[in-house]
Amino acid sequence: MNSAAITSLLAKHPALKASKAKLEAMEPGNYVVHRSWGFGQIKDYDESDQKLVINFKDKKSHHMDPVFCVSSMEVLPAKHILARKETEPAKIKALLEDDPVQLVIDTLSAYPNKAASAIELEHVLNQVVGEEKFKRWFSGVKKQLIKDPRVGVPAKKTDCYIVRDEPISAENEILEAFGSTRSARRRITLAEDLLAASIKEESKASLQLVLSGITEAVRDSNQLDASERLYGAFVRDELARILGHGTTSYNPPQSELIKEIRGLNAIAEKIPVHFQSRFLDLVKETHPLEWREIVFSLLKTSQGKFTTECINFLIEHGQTDELAQALKRWKTEQNLRAPVLHWVIKNRHSKKFAKLLTELITPRLLGAIFFAIDYEALQSAGTRRIPLAEALSDDTDLISDLLAAADTETARDLANSLLLNQGFEELTKKSLLARFIKLFPSLQSLVSGESEVKDEQLLVSRDSYERRRIEYEEIVSKRIPDNSKAIAAAREHGDLRENSEFKMAKQDQSVLMSQKAQLERDLARARISDFAEATTDQVSAGTIVDLRDVTSGKAVRYTVLGAWDSDPENHVIAYKTPLGQVILGKKIGEHVKLKIGTSHHEYQVAGISRYADHKK
Repeated sequence: MNSAAITSLLAKHPALKASKAKLEAMEPGNYVVHRSWGFGQIKDYDESDQKLVINFKDKKSHHMDPVFCVSSMEVLPAKHILARKETEPAKIKALLEDDPVQLVIDTLSAYPNKAASAIELEHVLNQVVGEEKFKRWFSGVKKQLIKDPRVGVPAKKTDCYIVRDEPISAENEILEAFGSTRSARRRITLAEDLLAASIKEESKASLQLVLSGITEAVRDSNQLDASERLYGAFVRDELARILGHGTTSYNPPQSELIKEIRGLNAIAEKIPVHFQSRFLDLVKETHPLEWREIVFSLLKTSQGKFTTECINFLIEHGQTDELAQALKRWKTEQNLRAPVLHWVIKNRHSKKFAKLLTELITPRLLGAIFFAIDYEALQSAGTRRIPLAEALSDDTDLISDLLAAADTETARDLANSLLLNQGFEELTKKSLLARFIKLFPSLQSLVSGESEVKDEQLLVSRDSYERRRIEYEEIVSKRIPDNSKAIAAAREHGDLRENSEFKMAKQDQSVLMSQKAQLERDLARARISDFAEATTDQVSAGTIVDLRDVTSGKAVRYTVLGAWDSDPENHVIAYKTPLGQVILGKKIGEHVKLKIGTSHHEYQVAGISRYADHKK
């Protein structure tokens, strides 16, 4: 915008006088960040409609009123890192790859006082690095920033990164922060940062104060839980080692903090990732007789990277065969938890773990996966993501790998488990079911809800229809709600995998849902009849048939009724039963061979009458 345009705009909107400098910065060529549109560049000012012409990533030549841009858009200075990414792409790329700390310093230098909040800095750098790579990239850079005397690194997201006027060594900064806090957790974190820094010889004298502070925190603080106290003891002993002290005189020793086997699972859930390997070594040292059972127990309830650590630890200590047997046993008992299952499916093609995993890749494992996903869905509140469910959806070969040795009935059972699973959205279920159908085309009926058999109508009596309808209402209105309450009660017990109530309730749920679905299909196919249309020309539903044994001459009478009317004790048979199908369509005088019990008999149709006539 030129000065004349700005003067005209201020005359119309006097309130903008305080923003005159910002309006003057809205010149063609300058880069901007809009609250809604994101990063862009001013290309021109259209004097005819008094609007800026801005190119955004997804909207070229976008016309915007400067009045609104004052409050919704930031004009970037030429030295801003996002502007430099456009004007100096090669230099920014070189900094990104070779000197990321300088890139951060350059980014901060564009801000007033060379400082920006952690949130603001990460937001800008995310755009420079790229969203997919940023998290890992910044995690590494942050470790370098902690050691760099030119940059002050905040302890909280709400605090600021700052480029210092005078460099301060990382050790001095940490020591200063350590002395100014009495928080046991904060002191452990600072001591950990000190271990990560390059400790100079002249700084070691000051480390004695840190060691004393950490020793006191681990021994006396009531702020720390068991995992924090153990890790604090580890940091304490590392500092003592650097200072050339022995660790046996410090209380409590690490071994003392893990002597109670019962609490080790809770400790393992919270220890830092980089301490996990040392933790397992410590367990083995402290419990030389029971360590195998302990590590297997830790693996069973492990999560994230600790799962991999436990598996590698067991393999490195000669427990490969025992591990394979344990995994197979847990699969059979439905005690394989989601993190372990996730590890199995991720590593199933790995040469390193081939011997361990070959026998696990079976249809039963898919059942265990569905069980674990359903369990996690019941445990989680709201719509929390389920990584194992996402892995099953994303890995397009997994279902085919697991069903390679399955027969059709096994595949159908698993597909039904999928349809009943509470851990998938309906669209995802359909997508996964398509993978089943690709391997077993006969399962297409699960998608359409119909099969060739289901298309056929069922002839039923009114009484039998009412019995089925009442059964359906009982399942829907009472038994399923009662089952849901039973599952909810099982949830309150904590670890649902370890109690039979949950497993029984889930089995009951599967049966009830199958019964409900079958009844819905049957009731939809049913055609109620009073059998008044039956004739005496041949045996059909609604006829009474008199049969005479060809050998003995003994007579027997059967009433053939609807599909749900079987009452063998009273010689009432449903036309859909095997016996009904044999005599259906027979005429007077024709012979029929029947198997009654274990005996074979040949009968002649002696008479046919209408059920409706007898009923009157």
